[in-house]
Amino acid sequence: MDIKEQINLLKKKKNAIILAHNYQLPEIQDIADFTGDSFELSRIAADNNAEMIVFCGVHFMAETAKIVSPKKKVILPDLRSGCPLADMVTAEDVKKLRIDNPGAGVVCYINTSADVKAECDICCTSSNAVEVVESLPVETVIFVPDRNLGSYVSKRTKKKMILWEGFCPTHENLKKDDIIQTKKEFPQAEFVAHPECRLEVLELADRVASTSGIIKYVKSSQRGIFIIGTEIGLLHRLKKENPDKYFIAASKQMFCRNMKYNNLELLYSALENEGPEINVQPDTIKKAQSSIRKMLDIKRA
Repeated sequence: MDIKEQINLLKKKKNAIILAHNYQLPEIQDIADFTGDSFELSRIAADNNAEMIVFCGVHFMAETAKIVSPKKKVILPDLRSGCPLADMVTAEDVKKLRIDNPGAGVVCYINTSADVKAECDICCTSSNAVEVVESLPVETVIFVPDRNLGSYVSKRTKKKMILWEGFCPTHENLKKDDIIQTKKEFPQAEFVAHPECRLEVLELADRVASTSGIIKYVKSSQRGIFIIGTEIGLLHRLKKENPDKYFIAASKQMFCRNMKYNNLELLYSALENEGPEINVQPDTIKKAQSSIRKMLDIKRA
């Protein structure tokens, strides 16, 4: 048997589900039961009967899966898979922001640690950030940790936004000049960008959307060629699901090394050894669940 067959046998034996983020290596995406963005995958895990979740993504994603599925075993194949953006803000930073800005609401992007989620009023994703900020009954909102997503939101709300100076290094790599040059080479292409990009880049976009939003948009668009302004791993899924369309990476520099640590060998080892396991303290889970639940309640309202 090759390693893929071994992984599939182990998965059934362990009653496990394999989740892969859209930025993972192609071979990881192809063997996963589900591929998607971080919160989309966590919701799938919560609604699934599997006893073990093998999350091929980065650390905060596995933590989020544990928060929404606390009774399940959550495995991250390679513990080196961190997120520089998530690491740019701590729970202590949030506590200090509250002291310095009494009465302000605190919104945390899903790209944060469990400890940070536990200290915030409400969580958001890149697709619902504006709606979440608007839902708070206060005029001043602290937004952590992504200044680019926060700037994007601030242009679409009348609320006063206090932005933490965090950023995704991968999306920060994309510059205005990169897009201008690529559009010259492919004038017929639509430029679709993730809101973690710089504001100067987003102003050039034909469409701004989360990874899931980008996937949905290109499927429905009548255009046949797209410049994709997010981590290059997404192009694998886009090409696979839209073989009749052509996709161009906005920049070859949009490469996240942390997203590429997980591989088939580590995935097999994680299933076999049921580790490395991701654990979150029960009190942190309870507080973090509250910030996520409030976000979900907005859609139900």
